[in-house]
Amino acid sequence: MKEAVIDRRRLREVMEREATRFLDEHSRSRELFERARGSLLSGVPMHWMTEWAGAYPVFVQEARGARFVDVDGHEYVDFCLGDTGAMAGHSPPAVADAVGKQVRRGITVMLPSEDAVWCGEELTRRFGLPSWQFALTATDANRFTIRLAREITSRPKVLVHAWCYHGSVDETFVVLEEGALRLRPHTIGAPVEPAITTRAVEINDVDGLERELAQGDVACVLIEPALTNIGIVLPEPGYHEALRDLTKRHGTLLVIDETHTICAGPGGYTRAYDLEPDFLTIGKTIGGGIPAAAYGFSESVRDRILAAMPPQTDVGGIGGTLAGNVLSLAAIRATLGDVLAEEAFSRMISLGERFEAGVAGVIAEHALPWSVTRLGCRVEYWPRPERARTGAEAAGAADAELDRFLHLFALNRGVLMTPFHNMALMCPDTTDSDVDRHTEVFAEAVSTLTG
Repeated sequence: MKEAVIDRRRLREVMEREATRFLDEHSRSRELFERARGSLLSGVPMHWMTEWAGAYPVFVQEARGARFVDVDGHEYVDFCLGDTGAMAGHSPPAVADAVGKQVRRGITVMLPSEDAVWCGEELTRRFGLPSWQFALTATDANRFTIRLAREITSRPKVLVHAWCYHGSVDETFVVLEEGALRLRPHTIGAPVEPAITTRAVEINDVDGLERELAQGDVACVLIEPALTNIGIVLPEPGYHEALRDLTKRHGTLLVIDETHTICAGPGGYTRAYDLEPDFLTIGKTIGGGIPAAAYGFSESVRDRILAAMPPQTDVGGIGGTLAGNVLSLAAIRATLGDVLAEEAFSRMISLGERFEAGVAGVIAEHALPWSVTRLGCRVEYWPRPERARTGAEAAGAADAELDRFLHLFALNRGVLMTPFHNMALMCPDTTDSDVDRHTEVFAEAVSTLTG
C-alpha cells in the first residue's frame, strides 16, 4: 500500500471548520473566558491552560471518574486526566470521603499524623526505599533531593536527560544542540547559565554518560526512567544497568523521578524493572488530585543525610510550612490504599494495550508513516515512522499544526487528549468503550485528512 501523505491545504481547511464548530458549541465557555480576561492573566488561572486547541479552554462544571462535563453541557471522555494529576480518576469516592473527614478534623498543623506512618510504610513497600519525606509537588521533591545530594557529595552539578521534564526545577530545562548545552526553547526567565549547574546527555547515550560523569562534579543524575514529556521515549535494553554501574563507579547518586512513570505499575518503573535508585521522587497522582508529593532515600543515603543535617533546618532550603500536612497525607493514604492498588493497575495497563492496538490498527489501515508507543497505561502516537530513540528525535518529529487539528477534532467529539502532545492515560474508571471511542474518532480524523 502506498504511504499516505497529509494534504496541508486540506488540513487547514478542515481545521477552520473544526474551529468554527468549537465556537458554535461552546458559547458559555466563551462568556466565562471573556469575563476571566478582566482579572486573570490570559483569561486562565494557570497559563498552561491557554494551550488547548480551541480559541479558549472549555470551562469545567463537574468531573467524575474518567469523564467531565463542561459549562455548555458537553460530556467528555478524559484521557488527559489533569496531565497525570487525576490518574486515579476525578474525585475517586475513597479519596473524597477521606479528604472530607480530614477537613473537619484539621488541615495542617505542622505535626505528624498516623496517616504519615502508613504512607511511609506503603511507599517503602511499593518502591523499596526505607525512608521518606513529603512535599506538595514533585517539583519541590526534586528540588529538595538535589539540595540533599549536593550536601552529602560536596559536588555542584546535576546531570539530566536532554528534553527531560522534572517540573519547574531550574537545573533541568536543557537540551543539546550539536553537542552543546542549551536552554530548552520557551524557558522563561532562566536564573543562571545552565552550564554552571547542569550536565546533560540524550537518553540511551551510554558513552555520553561515561564522558560527563568522568568529570567528577556531578552530585546526582536526575532522570525519568523513560522520557514522557517530549513523547514517550523508552530506554533501550541494558541502558539502566549501564547507568547504575556508571553512577556507582563515579560516586554519583541516582535519582529516579516516577511522577509520570508510575503508569508502569503500582511501584512505577522502578519496581517493574528492578531499578536500584539512591533517591526516588513522585508527585501528582499519589494524592488523588490533592497536592502531594514524596521523596525517598536508600539506607546509605539516609545515614549520610542524617550525619550532614544541620541542627536548625527550617531555613535550610528543604521542606515547607504546608509540606506533609495532614490533609495531603489522608489523601495519599486513600489513593494508594483504596484506588491505585495492584488490581487497578492490571486493568489500566490492559486498557493501555487496547488503546495502543486501536491506534496501531488505524495507522496500518491508512498506511500512515506514524508510530505509537506505550508505557504501562500511558500511550502516545507520533507522526514519525519509528519510535524516537532520543529526546531530540522526538522533538524533531513535533508537528504543531497537525497536533492542534487532532486535539480539536477529538475535543469536538467528546474526547480530551493531553494538550501538549498526542498522549493518553488510563485511570481506574476508564472503560473499553472509552478506549474504542477514541479509536473511532482518531480513525475519522485520519480519514478526513487522507480520504
